[in-house]
Amino acid sequence: MPDHIKFFESLSGAGKAIAVLTSGGDAQGMNAAVRAVVRMGIYVGAKVYFIHEGYQGMVDGGDNIKEATWEGVSSMLQVGGTVIGSARCKEFRTHEGRLKAAHNLVQRGITNLCVIGGDGSLTGANLFREEWSGLLDELVQQGLIDAEAAKKYYALHIVGMVGSIDNDFCGTDMTIGTDSALHRIIEVVDAIMTTAQSHQRTFVLEVMGRHCGYLALVSALACGADWVLIPEMPPEDGWEEQMCQKLSETRSRGSRLNIIIVAEGAIDRHGKAITSSVVKDLVVRCLGFDTRVTILGHVQRGGTPSAFDRILASRMGVEAVLALLETTANTPACVVSLCGNQSVRLPLMECVQMTQEVQKAMDEKKFEEAVKLRGRSFENNLKTYKLLAHRKPESELPHSSFNVAVLNVGAPAAGMNAAVRSAVRVGITEGHKMFAVNDGFEGFYKGQIKEIKWGDVGGWTGQGGSLLGTKRTLPAKHTEKIAEQMRKHNINALLVIGGFEALESLLQLYDARSSFEEFCIPLCMLPATISNNVPGTDLSIGADTALNAIVETCDRIKQSASGTKRRVFIIETMGGYCGYLATVGGLAAGADAAYIYEEPFDIRDLQANVEHLTEKMKTSIQRGLVLRNENSSENYTTDFIYQLYSEEGKGVFDCRKNVLGHMQQGGAPSPFDRNFGTKISAKAMQWISKKLKETYRQDEGRVFANTEDSACLLGMRRRALIFQPVVQLKDETDFVHRIPKEQWWLKLRPLMKILAKYKTSYDVSDAGQLEHVERNRPKETDASAI
Repeated sequence: MPDHIKFFESLSGAGKAIAVLTSGGDAQGMNAAVRAVVRMGIYVGAKVYFIHEGYQGMVDGGDNIKEATWEGVSSMLQVGGTVIGSARCKEFRTHEGRLKAAHNLVQRGITNLCVIGGDGSLTGANLFREEWSGLLDELVQQGLIDAEAAKKYYALHIVGMVGSIDNDFCGTDMTIGTDSALHRIIEVVDAIMTTAQSHQRTFVLEVMGRHCGYLALVSALACGADWVLIPEMPPEDGWEEQMCQKLSETRSRGSRLNIIIVAEGAIDRHGKAITSSVVKDLVVRCLGFDTRVTILGHVQRGGTPSAFDRILASRMGVEAVLALLETTANTPACVVSLCGNQSVRLPLMECVQMTQEVQKAMDEKKFEEAVKLRGRSFENNLKTYKLLAHRKPESELPHSSFNVAVLNVGAPAAGMNAAVRSAVRVGITEGHKMFAVNDGFEGFYKGQIKEIKWGDVGGWTGQGGSLLGTKRTLPAKHTEKIAEQMRKHNINALLVIGGFEALESLLQLYDARSSFEEFCIPLCMLPATISNNVPGTDLSIGADTALNAIVETCDRIKQSASGTKRRVFIIETMGGYCGYLATVGGLAAGADAAYIYEEPFDIRDLQANVEHLTEKMKTSIQRGLVLRNENSSENYTTDFIYQLYSEEGKGVFDCRKNVLGHMQQGGAPSPFDRNFGTKISAKAMQWISKKLKETYRQDEGRVFANTEDSACLLGMRRRALIFQPVVQLKDETDFVHRIPKEQWWLKLRPLMKILAKYKTSYDVSDAGQLEHVERNRPKETDASAI
């Protein structure tokens, strides 16, 4: 075992008591966080308690504070809201209320609190922690506890997780519930678009966000809305005329609908509220368009949590328990946050103070500062939206006279169309002439290339599959014909959007540079595959949509067995040799096991899994879920595993099997994939523009780029979006099995096993360390992913 790897066995929770509560507004995914805290807490040997009804339950005590059991959190992963209840509590704001709460906790020996809520809930928890020793002294004076108890429980440790659909907490890229709320909004927008198109209507949608415009901004980006109004960046004076002009232009270009998204806290530059009805009246008065208002309200808080929120909450819940085990009396209260694709711990009050600074900046009408304080993610969202939604007049565009081609390669992935739309519009804004290639490299060598304009990609964001058409054909056998087409159309740069085939294609074009100068141009690849098997990136466009399809189906399959006898479902997922979908889908769906190629297994492992599941079935759970990646083993097929479980489980449970197949590849893209595709594509086009200027030879009047760094993949690595030369990715790749040699998500497998009650080792060497809030991160992070 390597010396640098630190396992959490050294962090024992024996003798400790942890309490978990949800406070403030509810958010989808809170139950996944509660489940993770309970199971991880029990796993490390701690006693774990539920505090029902938030701080009110802590003050009231009694049956509101109950010990949690492993079985008690079964079947809550897919439930929205919070099953342990949440309530706003005026009494906890008083000293007397907090004294009662302290008494109730000390009686049960609880000195570790895991609080899931917004900034108000977390600020209250920190105040409680600061007063703790004084409260215990008072309880001793009043004779309610003895001096020995006060000495034993002298310190209160607090870890927070942010549960808020508004994503209004500084320090984390995403709060629990935000992604699910975006799912609700986008479902409604997609449905409204069809009726709006039928009647040539304008729809004004009001979404939640009293003080934060994140939901409005990101949903506008995800559906390609014509106009968005948010509190952080009120429109300039005269916006009414500008908006009406924009709507009118959109209609004149042939569009049959307009979508305007308004955050409930939207204001103008003078602090006057801009409501959805104000916007509607304005459109009717100035343009005479048939206009309707839809206020989404609490629909956004409801429904099942998305795959992203379940995984985020599960990771945060486990991280919160680890943080509590490592904390000392001098450790400040921390909040578990997401930075890029990594869990981090930040001092709670630093985050709260920065969150309050945003509101202060807005109150003082320092709107630019408010946007910056919201973080790089928010700022980048706003810039990207402006870039894509508002077309500059021809006279204002730079004239670069460069031709850039965009194409899709490999299997279709949801979000590809959003990436193409973004590339086309950013390219046009940069002054380039954009060309679309149909049917990948097969269409390329056949000459299926045509210019694509701004209006041609309208409405593409929400479309699944690949509207350009995509094929698995690689360019190596057709380089001569492709080079001829590039000469014919004078292509100066290439953007390839696709999966593993796209990587192989770029490597082949790079190798062909020595024979054909036509390929000595900037080449950029965006990873887009449901398998998430491309080296150089943690995430690929399309993987989130596929995960949601898997999780939604698993929920339905499990529900089909409710009220029947005990049943185990064997589910086969796609992914080739990459076990990402099986593993992460298993974590999000609450699977008992997930078989993948990267973690070899034999008959003894299968036998151990069956016995483990049989034991659980006898004592607690009614339904079991086992996922298997399609290529996990040549001999241990889905049929074999199904028959083995059926035979070994006789008398305890029966079995059913499902092969999910191509439903994982279809459907409308998730909000995450729409935005990830949109934003990395915009970044790629800006990189291409930069490279074109750098490599243009004035004396020869052409572009010439043959260095390694002119053929890159844009990927998300841990905390940053990075351009990596494809040649350098060769050593990181297993070309036989079409997977990266190292994959970050394998670290999630022990977490899935722990939550399924297996004894295993969990590597905490990569766990979050206490950091400080950065006002300006040096690089754009995966916050930019959504």
